Amino acid sequence: MEIGSDPTEVARARRWARARLAGSGVNADEPLAETLILLISELVTNAVVHTGCPAVLCMLLPRRCPAGAAHEVAGSVRVEVADASSRAPRRRLAEGEDTGGRGLELVSGLADRWGWEHEPGGKRVWCELDTAPLGAADPGPANGREPGTRREARANGERRAGVDVGARVNVAGAGAGAFG
Repeated sequence: MEIGSDPTEVARARRWARARLAGSGVNADEPLAETLILLISELVTNAVVHTGCPAVLCMLLPRRCPAGAAHEVAGSVRVEVADASSRAPRRRLAEGEDTGGRGLELVSGLADRWGWEHEPGGKRVWCELDTAPLGAADPGPANGREPGTRREARANGERRAGVDVGARVNVAGAGAGAFG
């Protein structure tokens, strides 16, 4: 989806994402959808507000099983926002009652993985959320005490470290710098 440089485009991006999710059988009130919409809001806002450039939003959903299958294969949903700025995304330190500066902290706390990559003409910021098979029973905590995923930890009101790529990734997949 092409996004203009106007901050009102963030609402349009959310509507687009909700429609794509609904078309894939994900209800708007499911935790996965709610989290994805928040992540999209933050990444699109960062692109529009901090670069002043148009951007492109892409949401890659896991493949669906054929109709009638018992469950969907687990995978991840990937959100990407590409813009024309080559400037690295930067975490800001929000203090007290600041109303801004928390976007990448939210992305870090909600996504299972995130990072950014330089590309010709700008950069691409991405995040991923792992999905569980539809109809699969929740096995519960892996060791009886600790949630097995960041999403389970968040559902229980806990903070758990996960993969925060925190580095741009080149074609070979090696880290090449830190957010800062």
